[in-house]
Amino acid sequence: MNQAVNPDLQTVTTVTHWTDRLFSFRVTRPRSLRFRSGEFVMIGLPGEGGKPLLRAYSIASPAWDDELEFYSIKVPDGPLTSRLQHLQPGDPIILRPKPVGTLVHDALKPGHRLWLLATGTGFAPFASLLREPETWERNERVVMMHTCREGAELDYGRALVEGLRDDPLIGDLIAGKLHYYPTTTRQPSPHMGRITDTLTSGQVFRDLGLPGPLTPEVDRAMVCGSLAFNQDVATLLRSFGLTEGSNAQPGDFVVEKAFVGDGI
Repeated sequence: MNQAVNPDLQTVTTVTHWTDRLFSFRVTRPRSLRFRSGEFVMIGLPGEGGKPLLRAYSIASPAWDDELEFYSIKVPDGPLTSRLQHLQPGDPIILRPKPVGTLVHDALKPGHRLWLLATGTGFAPFASLLREPETWERNERVVMMHTCREGAELDYGRALVEGLRDDPLIGDLIAGKLHYYPTTTRQPSPHMGRITDTLTSGQVFRDLGLPGPLTPEVDRAMVCGSLAFNQDVATLLRSFGLTEGSNAQPGDFVVEKAFVGDGI
């Protein structure tokens, strides 16, 4: 099967293994593909009988990138990720170029402080948004909260955040605006605790020297993680008076409902 036969076929260009459970990879980008930073597409591999085995993956690269980046967990028994983790540069991969999603700026009302709230590989859409100039042009402050069980699981996000200041496109835009708050829930680290707990207790505000709590007059939020995480954070945000938005009706926060945890 080649691209001339299957126009949805793209080529893997690089693969990086961050831990024994997490990896990222980059693939060629169809010339016709247009997307908004924060959206997702369907990617996958041929399944039994030639039927594609596909799942939704957030695009981790920004809309201006010449390639597409994805961030994934390795699930030993997962029908797709058990095979994706063995990808090598030059391998073909199926990509359905129909991007959709709710983690986009258009789904939020204008605000002053943007919270990006993620667990695990839910960091992927924020990897795109953090490298998008519009994110910094629209907001006075951006707080990236990322929670994992162990410190090594934060490495992908930490490396990306640390590289932002040297990014020739947005390095000057983020000065004084970026606040990064990684936490762990199992392994001891400088910051520990679930995102909901640190927001409720006010610990994140004290640690970052930011005024709190959240208010609908100031704050906007994007949420991506497991289904339980999404529900818990959405409930918490509503308790602060924030209303959920969508592409059709912008609000104070948005949740990526298509992301249902850490892969298959």
